[in-house]
Amino acid sequence: MITGSFYASLAGFLGAAASLCGKLSLGADYLEEMCESRLSGWTGPGGSTACDWLCIPLRLVCAGLLFACNTVMWTFFSKALRHSSSARATVGTTASNFISSAILGRLIFGEKHAALWWVGLSLTLCGLLVLHGYTPQIIPQEEGKKET
Repeated sequence: MITGSFYASLAGFLGAAASLCGKLSLGADYLEEMCESRLSGWTGPGGSTACDWLCIPLRLVCAGLLFACNTVMWTFFSKALRHSSSARATVGTTASNFISSAILGRLIFGEKHAALWWVGLSLTLCGLLVLHGYTPQIIPQEEGKKET
């Protein structure tokens, strides 16, 4: 049986993938730079490069993937909520999203995160775990007495 933590991890990864697709589809020149670095020697008829005509369809594909990843992410998050508590699903999704964003940013864009970023991530996750572990104390009241 698949657990809620697995669904939460998948939801977090898909959220990071949706953000990546959004950055690629709406970002300034990410796709053009990647295309030119991969297809630098190819020129078509009229001296145009492949990236001149390939950039728009690639942006449209990334926009479609943005919506698809978001749809599937919400599906997995709702399954995580069904199989575990809401706090556990939220903590798992948030942790997976932050870590997946860091890994995808490093692989795709070459981003490097300073130690302070990782400390901030750790503090955020610790705070979420504290909220998850908190159980409110219920003080029994005597019946018949009203506080005024």
